[in-house]
Amino acid sequence: MDIKTIDKSCSDKTMKGRKAPPSHYTFKINSFSWLSNASVKKCTSEEFEAGGYKWSLSIYPDGNEKEGGKDHVSIDLVLVDTSSLPLDWEINAIVNFSAYNFIDDEYHITQETDVRRFHVLKTGWGVAKFIDRSTFYDSSNGYLMDDTCVFGVEVFIVKSTNRGDCLSMFRVPVRCSYTWKFSDFSKSTLDKYESATFVGGNYKWKLRLYPNGMGEGKGNSVSLFLVLDVSTLPANTKLVVENIVRAKNQKIDDSHHLQSKACRKFSNSSSGWGSRQLLALAKLQDPNSGFLVDDTCIFEAELTILGEMVPRTD
Repeated sequence: MDIKTIDKSCSDKTMKGRKAPPSHYTFKINSFSWLSNASVKKCTSEEFEAGGYKWSLSIYPDGNEKEGGKDHVSIDLVLVDTSSLPLDWEINAIVNFSAYNFIDDEYHITQETDVRRFHVLKTGWGVAKFIDRSTFYDSSNGYLMDDTCVFGVEVFIVKSTNRGDCLSMFRVPVRCSYTWKFSDFSKSTLDKYESATFVGGNYKWKLRLYPNGMGEGKGNSVSLFLVLDVSTLPANTKLVVENIVRAKNQKIDDSHHLQSKACRKFSNSSSGWGSRQLLALAKLQDPNSGFLVDDTCIFEAELTILGEMVPRTD
């Protein structure tokens, strides 16, 4: 796999000198000019560990021309062992490269603040134009002394504290419908009533009816909700459900039903959804409306379970 690097110039004038060596790794190369003489395009270090991961450092003595590094010394950091990482792994890090200056007796270090993202399709990052080749090979500049040079790298892993979730959509959504005939509506005295339990997917559901309404529907509307039995829901799981609650018109065609439709997530903390003003009481009690026949109302629920959402653990 070709490692995509950033085609960015990082001349010695933009680097900051420091007496202390790089925190994580240095790579000393003797007889550096022999690499070019031997047509070595890339010189790679041994593996080293930084931030709990294994890396290697690669030096291009004549530049990484694929990434625009011609006439420069190029440098790359590569993640070399991903076998123990999850399939969708991602590592975020701040990377600083350095070159030792023998004259100043300092490591000249890049001053990166951007977070670099490493993942399965991009296992490396580097600087194609690290140091101009003519500057580097001129011993009076201090980077190559007695044909010896020292490169280094610091890798600071950025740990994210953000929580994340994983949504898994079902290839075959689970569909379910339920019809509830509510008799003796005029004799209902309780604030709320619940239907028998019905099964949708691996979960149990019921309809919850407020004959005299609730919330903004109190005293003026019938309120109806679809409710999940959370005891059938696995821990830390949310269901993504497209659902409809409906008051059925028993005299006219389907286009005259009253319904409310939405796509919602059902969870332990949010186990119900519906309409507080599904059907106005005045309309219900109108004998010509078709919603109350022989003192019986018909309520329906349709639901399509589209997927599940759980917290990410990787």
